[in-house]
Amino acid sequence: MIEITDVFLKKVMMHRVSYVESQARAGEEVFDLIDETLSDVLKNMFLKPFTNNVSSQEFHHTIDLNFNVLFSLSKQIRENGNFIELSKKIFDHLMSVSDNANIKDGDVFVARFDDIKLNENFYEGLGIFKFEDKQSFVETDLTSSSLTHSLRKGIGAKKPEKAVLILFTEEPYNLLVIDNSTAETDYWQNKFIGNRQKADFVNNTTDLLLMAKNFITEQIPQEFDITRADQIDLLNKSFHYFKEKESFDMEEFSQQVIANDEGIAAFKTYKQAFDEGLDTPIPDSFDISEKAVKKQAKAYKSVLKLDKNFHIYIHGDKELIENGFDDGKRMNYYKVYYHQEE
Repeated sequence: MIEITDVFLKKVMMHRVSYVESQARAGEEVFDLIDETLSDVLKNMFLKPFTNNVSSQEFHHTIDLNFNVLFSLSKQIRENGNFIELSKKIFDHLMSVSDNANIKDGDVFVARFDDIKLNENFYEGLGIFKFEDKQSFVETDLTSSSLTHSLRKGIGAKKPEKAVLILFTEEPYNLLVIDNSTAETDYWQNKFIGNRQKADFVNNTTDLLLMAKNFITEQIPQEFDITRADQIDLLNKSFHYFKEKESFDMEEFSQQVIANDEGIAAFKTYKQAFDEGLDTPIPDSFDISEKAVKKQAKAYKSVLKLDKNFHIYIHGDKELIENGFDDGKRMNYYKVYYHQEE
């Protein structure tokens, strides 16, 4: 996650992009940012949507990184190239890949920043933000004789439909991406940015948590006879491991959480197959990201749902809950042991 308290907005340009070329227009000059209120509004409008983003990307090209158009233009801006001309080239690049009638028109802002904080370090940055849907609002004014109002449309509180924030870390840079894409409009990442997931401890934490959850909820029931309560117990142990440890170790996790030779073998096989779907396999050891763990907390639900009558939340010792079958009532049951009600 980034912190934006000390960010300084240096330069901004706006362009209008459209699938219909006659309705597109490149900006010609940078915004006047002397007004501090305007500068603060723009800074928050651009950057606030990224403050909860923990998944980082990086520039990528299958042949050579320098063939990635946006990387090359970003690098020139970082090296203090002509901002106006390079911003126009970014507009030209976006227009060239907006080759689908399903792609919406939009206002595109190119902005240069200083002092974006990430992992206790400060970086320069470049942001590209596309706002496709304008909101209606009522503008009011007080003249010498009366109050007036008018219905207007603009951008503001709503986050951009598409955006990329480029932090000038070591090449190939650190990217944060917003994209509400559909299959028909995947141009933003695949053609315009050219990005892939960054092999860092944040993404490693997120991926391993996701993989462990899928293994426990989807794969284990196919290979082993396991109750739902035991599945929840494994989910709790997995999440607690990440919550309590500072680093992940494959062997330690397997022994402490899975704790069964056949289950461990199945888990390692599952991880190998999972790694094949990633650009970079998850290493067997890495530092754990506390922020990524908090982000995944909701995915690790420890709820046992019984028909539509009961929800049992299991947070601790699974030995205090038993399940069985009542022959007389022809129904399953759970027996729960406890000391006192709260």
